[in-house]
Amino acid sequence: MLKRERKRIPGLNTTATADISFMLLLFFLMTSSLDTDRGLARQLPPPDLNKTEQDMMVKKRNVLEIALDAHNQLMLGDDLLQPEELTSRVADFVANASNDPSMPEKSLREVNLLGLVEVSDRHVLSIDVNREATYDAYFQMQNAIVRAYARLRNQLAKKQFGRPYAQCSQEEREAIGMVYPQRISENVTSF
Repeated sequence: MLKRERKRIPGLNTTATADISFMLLLFFLMTSSLDTDRGLARQLPPPDLNKTEQDMMVKKRNVLEIALDAHNQLMLGDDLLQPEELTSRVADFVANASNDPSMPEKSLREVNLLGLVEVSDRHVLSIDVNREATYDAYFQMQNAIVRAYARLRNQLAKKQFGRPYAQCSQEEREAIGMVYPQRISENVTSF
């Protein structure tokens, strides 16, 4: 009988595979955009070195007091509410559509592209946050406030320019921002 000789299959040299994989990983990480869905879009004004701090007197009717306590409970005055409710309450407060004397004062201003309009520039959202509150609760509260301003600005953009705020030009956005400026005062406490 003939004995069959087994052929040996040579092994693959895989030493370069790890290097190639690493290079591909680096390539995709550097060329991909990693967008984040969460975060607060806040831009602080540049520091004015010549300006001195001064106390500003704000009428009680112009202040909306919002509090977030250590148990992540959102309070508006004495009312306990959810972030969704906060959105509509802030929008109603800032807009003061009926010129209610218990809501913020409005003033007549000449606004570029809009002419002489009533502007809600005297309101202040006073936010007190307890240090023990979670970031998630804080983020939801801030998001509710941002939604309120976005709703007001979007309504005005559609009314004045016939398109949503996001599709407005920079000049149109600045004009809308003058009508509904974000005026927020934050205080971190341990109440």
